[in-house]
Amino acid sequence: MADTPAELDEWIVELATALGIDASTVPTSRLLDLTRDVAHGVTRPAGPVSTYLVGMAVARGAALDDAVRTTLELVERRAS
Repeated sequence: MADTPAELDEWIVELATALGIDASTVPTSRLLDLTRDVAHGVTRPAGPVSTYLVGMAVARGAALDDAVRTTLELVERRAS
C-alpha cells in the first residue's frame, strides 16, 4: 500500500481490521485500477459495484487475476 495516500492506507487498515481481514492482503492498487477502468469504460457507478462483484468472486474461490481479467474483457467488449 506504499503507492497510495496515507489516509487511504489508514482507512484500509481500520476497515480491514474491523471486518476481520488482514489488511496486507488487500490489493489496493489493483482494485483502484480496476475501478477506474470500469468507471471510464462502462459508466462511473459501475466502478465500485464491479469491484465489489470481483471481491465476491474471489471470496467464492476465483483467482483475483482471473476475476480482473474477465471484468476487463467485458469492459473491452463493450467498447468495441
